[in-house]
Amino acid sequence: MVKYEVELDAIFLALAHPARRAMLARLGRGEATVGELAAPLGISLPAVTKHLKVMERAKLISRGRNAQWRPCRLEEAPLEAAAGWIEEQRQVWEGRFDRLETYLGTLENEEGTKR
Repeated sequence: MVKYEVELDAIFLALAHPARRAMLARLGRGEATVGELAAPLGISLPAVTKHLKVMERAKLISRGRNAQWRPCRLEEAPLEAAAGWIEEQRQVWEGRFDRLETYLGTLENEEGTKR
């Protein structure tokens, strides 16, 4: 597998869980601590830490160090890579649907001609 595909696999794995998506949405508003990320989710700090590790492996977040405070921040590049892949797939499918629509129009015209 090429590096790009491995990175996308990690990104989509991280995005697959609703708690991680909620944390990413929160981080989209600015840095947050583990406690701040855990509070609205009602899950334990160790569970949040496990989710953060998944997101760190996917490079979706980075964690700083400010004394004992380790703020998490969103990294945009992996999300842009995932959005780019999704856009490529959307274009492929739009092209397929356009060709199908053209083909169905041709069949419809042939049926009309036969009558």
